[in-house]
Amino acid sequence: MRVLISADMEGATGTVLPADVTSGTPRYERFRRMLTGDVNAAVAGFTAAGADEVLVNDAHCGMDNVLLEDLDPRANLIVGRHKPLGMMQGIELGVDAVAFVGYHTGAGEQGVLAHTYLSHSILAVRVDGVPTDEGRFNALVAAEAGVPVVLVTGDDLTCAASADWAPGARTVAVKTALSRHAAICRPPAATAADIRAAAEAALSGLSPGHAGLPEGAAGRGATSGPAGSGPRTVAVDVDSPYLADRASAMPGVRLDGPRTVSFDAPDMRGALRHFRALTWVIGGGREAEWT
Repeated sequence: MRVLISADMEGATGTVLPADVTSGTPRYERFRRMLTGDVNAAVAGFTAAGADEVLVNDAHCGMDNVLLEDLDPRANLIVGRHKPLGMMQGIELGVDAVAFVGYHTGAGEQGVLAHTYLSHSILAVRVDGVPTDEGRFNALVAAEAGVPVVLVTGDDLTCAASADWAPGARTVAVKTALSRHAAICRPPAATAADIRAAAEAALSGLSPGHAGLPEGAAGRGATSGPAGSGPRTVAVDVDSPYLADRASAMPGVRLDGPRTVSFDAPDMRGALRHFRALTWVIGGGREAEWT
């Protein structure tokens, strides 16, 4: 039984401010420990339920946030940027379950540190016309691989949103959102206990290599959550026409309106890779003075 943990940071225990998740700030060093604590709690739960291997993919920003020296020794860490599948690196190795730890709501939505890939510029993302945050995007990648999302942690709004794209997953709300930069936060001892218990319960209904959905779902590769494989169309709304113009210079990217671009992909892995490249183009083109 192999489990992949995709670990983001905005939805970790205690994080509420941009400085909490921005490398180089004093607050960031503190919240790296909080994130690592959430990850360790999930590792403990999965191993207690019989996982033979837990692979943690550091999925936030530069993807070098989890403290390796403090990581539960029963897990291994994928660390570093420019990974082909980004937040979902490791899914290609063959896993039986995926957990999203420290996740958050998407651009244009309520929630703590809500955004989709960029903290600025992107207003909304849609896959095949459906509003899509990072959780749903990554759940689609997992569904294409026939792997269920069994655990989601983040603020209360993230947990509620996950009912759409991971209906069989256990959820743990580590904080209650009050605004984009404020929340009622639970202490790490409490969140760790709940994450561990949820991870253990989430894995108890799985068997390695088959039947990879939680009890009550239709079986490995079923579409009780997001649909499985097939061609995809991704649309992105940005906050300024010049960013849409810039993005439309990419091969295969269409300008669908003053602030909207879109592209087609043969499958979700292709969509993920193309979308990540698109965000680099959009992010790199933002003007400091004239937004």
